[in-house]
Amino acid sequence: MGTDFTQGKIGKNLFFFTLPLLLSSLIQQLYGTVNLIIVGKFLGTKSCAAVGASDLIITCLIGFFYGMAVGANVVAAHLIGENAQGKLKKLIETVVILGFVGGIILMLIGFFLAPTILTFMGTPDSILTIAVRYLRIYMLSMVPIVVYNLGSGILRAMGDGKYPMYFQLAGGLFNVGAGLLLVGVLNMGIEAVAFVTFLSQSLALFLLLRHFHHFPSSVSLALIPKYFEKALFRKILQIGIPAGVQSILITLSNILIQVKINGFGVDAIAAFAGYFKIEMILYLPILALGQGVVSFVGQNYGAGQIGRIKKGVLLSMVFGTLETLVLSGVLLIGGEYVFGLFSSNEKVIAMGIEVMTITFPFYFLYVILECVSGELRGIARAFAPMVITLVSFCLIRISLLMWFLSFSHKLTSVAATYPLTWFLAAVALIIYRRLIYSPRIPKLLQKNPQL
Repeated sequence: MGTDFTQGKIGKNLFFFTLPLLLSSLIQQLYGTVNLIIVGKFLGTKSCAAVGASDLIITCLIGFFYGMAVGANVVAAHLIGENAQGKLKKLIETVVILGFVGGIILMLIGFFLAPTILTFMGTPDSILTIAVRYLRIYMLSMVPIVVYNLGSGILRAMGDGKYPMYFQLAGGLFNVGAGLLLVGVLNMGIEAVAFVTFLSQSLALFLLLRHFHHFPSSVSLALIPKYFEKALFRKILQIGIPAGVQSILITLSNILIQVKINGFGVDAIAAFAGYFKIEMILYLPILALGQGVVSFVGQNYGAGQIGRIKKGVLLSMVFGTLETLVLSGVLLIGGEYVFGLFSSNEKVIAMGIEVMTITFPFYFLYVILECVSGELRGIARAFAPMVITLVSFCLIRISLLMWFLSFSHKLTSVAATYPLTWFLAAVALIIYRRLIYSPRIPKLLQKNPQL
């Protein structure tokens, strides 16, 4: 059905598997990026800042289910590695039911609490009303986003990265065309941008569910799912809860940082909104690589091939580091042009380039974070990466931010906290990984599998 990672050339398998994952991630990111470009060009800086103020809230709300997608990926990969494909049908239907229920809950939370959350974040009064309107309509997208990500996690575990790419491409093309039509031609407001995102994500979800339905009968998704396997659900939770909690708490720490950014004014909000979109050019290839590592490790762990796991992770880190160094250099050289896609405001562009100069040279550290975290999750060791990442990205990052701002109230003080905490997390993860494979440690870990 997809790539069998337990045999064949490791580098070739990983490359051809992660390439469509990267393209899929880029297309998915296209939703937000195109929205920001359209809003920035046709609706102005205030509307652009309103979108930026909402992005972290959206990420936080769906963060837990991104973790569940990791859990679904690992459980499915283990089943495939163990050649226990008879359980895949129940897993697929369990995941779809989980996604619909979870998406509806998130939609309701986001819709009713949008004004409260945006006010808590210190969103300027000048953009608060339009930010609330944008966020409430965007909340309709929670169901398709959550179900799609859970389902695509299973496809990745099967070694299938192509079909998620095709589905996202269809949704992405619709998003671009409809967004330009409604805002650029028909002069509709920010609400239209959010609604187009809902329609685009719904299209991608429909194609995904249709794909599952046309699987061989032994694993196909029924029109009305009837299986909710508690044992499989518990296994998903074992991996997914740490990953989901990690995603939520990191985003919450970023929201606290966004509160500080909001204090610098609308131009700074718009600058960071553009920066985070440009940062995706670096992050998405790393994310795709990390997703590939999870699937690769999960299948080989199920098949008991530890040596193959170590070699695959090392190759991934080397390739990812080289690719990230090249991309970051290109973006720094062409920073003014790239940032100009999101804003024509010279002050906003200057602020964004200043932040890029501090963070991008060190982005290769994120390769280590994603590859090692993916490896540990793939072998069902999700708790320790969660603790390490949360201590670094939440506790230490916020503490550093408060300290830096106390004597230098500049955007550069905010930016400097990122590479410092990437480094600390990378070192801690490498140390933990060495302990996992040390001959003196396995007995302890067998007695305490939650470690």
